Amino acid sequence: MELHEILAHVDHTLLKQDATWEQIQTIVDEGMEYQTASVCIPASYVKRAADYIAGCGPEGRVKICTVIGFPNGYSTTAAKCFETAEAVKNGADEIDMVVNIGWVKDEKYDEVLEEIKAVKEACGGKLLKVIIETCLLTEEEKIELCQVVSESGAEFIKTSTGFAGGGATFEDVELMRKHCPPRMQVKAAGGISTLADAERFLELGASRLGTSRIVKLAQEAT
Repeated sequence: MELHEILAHVDHTLLKQDATWEQIQTIVDEGMEYQTASVCIPASYVKRAADYIAGCGPEGRVKICTVIGFPNGYSTTAAKCFETAEAVKNGADEIDMVVNIGWVKDEKYDEVLEEIKAVKEACGGKLLKVIIETCLLTEEEKIELCQVVSESGAEFIKTSTGFAGGGATFEDVELMRKHCPPRMQVKAAGGISTLADAERFLELGASRLGTSRIVKLAQEAT
């Protein structure tokens, strides 16, 4: 697979707590230069990033993704919906939300489903990716969430935040692809550090990759 093909599937990501505007601007510039699928940044920077991108003209366009209920997922549904609506208002094109892991452990799958539906409505037509935090789940819980997310109206199921001690694995992407319908897309995120791994995740059925390292590898290759 050509490097530019891999980059077209990358959500170029910076979500560290101490991220500065200068660093976010660099992520945006790199996303535009390398034509990544999106840049994934904290919600507090969405409006400034959207204004910055608008000032770069149509040739420099890159989609803005942000995170909701991040990284723990235990905000109230109302708070997640407010975050989502504000992010969209500020210029976000895509939303990555974290499910309530405690509800999953309590087998409150109906509540999980209703929350995802509510956030999807708050997206106002924008694309929604649902982070299930696979490293904290049993195989049975992962399979159940594949069904829940597939019923919710979200476009993507996503492996991980990268903040819970584990990231994407080949096995989890295979499981998601097996237990989700074809229309449901898969995002692998967390710990993707080589081009070989990126290509393998795409071969297994992921259509997005959440990572900051692939662009760095592209820079080193040029």
